[in-house]
Amino acid sequence: MKINYNGRRSTLTNGNYPLETMRIVLIGAGNLASQLAPQLAQIANVEISQIYSRTKESAQLLASTIGCEWIINPELIREDADLYIFSLKDSALESVLREMKPNKGIWVHTAGSIPMDIFQSYASRYGVFYPLQTFSKNKSISIKNVPFFIEGSDSNVEKTLLELARLLSDDVRLLSSDKRKEIHLAAVFVCNFTNHMYTIAADILEEKGIPFEVLIPLIEETTQKLSYLHPKQAQTGPAVRFDENVINKHLSLLNNDYKAIYRLLSESIYKIHSKE
Repeated sequence: MKINYNGRRSTLTNGNYPLETMRIVLIGAGNLASQLAPQLAQIANVEISQIYSRTKESAQLLASTIGCEWIINPELIREDADLYIFSLKDSALESVLREMKPNKGIWVHTAGSIPMDIFQSYASRYGVFYPLQTFSKNKSISIKNVPFFIEGSDSNVEKTLLELARLLSDDVRLLSSDKRKEIHLAAVFVCNFTNHMYTIAADILEEKGIPFEVLIPLIEETTQKLSYLHPKQAQTGPAVRFDENVINKHLSLLNNDYKAIYRLLSESIYKIHSKE
């Protein structure tokens, strides 16, 4: 994060002059909001004035960390904020939008797969404030190096969102909804699907009394190589050369569900590398 490393707080400006306080309402108190709220609160002239969640415990817990009002009824969302950040499940977003009263603030969501135009029927100024990262409530991270993808309904909205995002991250980019959904798709492969592979690996090892932690150095080295190698160049293992002797031995150790995954991945790896 770009704020507070030297003991000072960054400030939203208009050129060289500080802007008046930006009042923000956070709608959602899940993983992303729990990381975003305290870092937004570090910006000198940003005030998080309210947090909404459908569950009292989540709303109350997050609000207590930054000292603001919390609510569980979307009809009570205040109407005088400058920015409304919706960090909700995709399936919940539109139902909350239908219950909110119109106002003059900028409405943004933080989702990778939802188009900006979901706000078109509800707000005159709207956009997207999408950080490309995996977040968990119980693990604090700095978002200084997290890419933020911004989209706005007009140039003024984009300017406001870009300036705010640049106080949080060193990597801020304008991106259309069409391109953002492709990034989100790719992110599912590198994060969600990869983590599922870790889950399968843990299951295989723990069944034999072997701790998952023995794989951590391998995981770290594999990830670090990607900072200087294209993923295709970094690929190793029996599937690259389709070593059937090794592959069949592995298949004999797996249950039917894992067999299917192993076969599918091995065939995909070989197909990509056999084109070279």
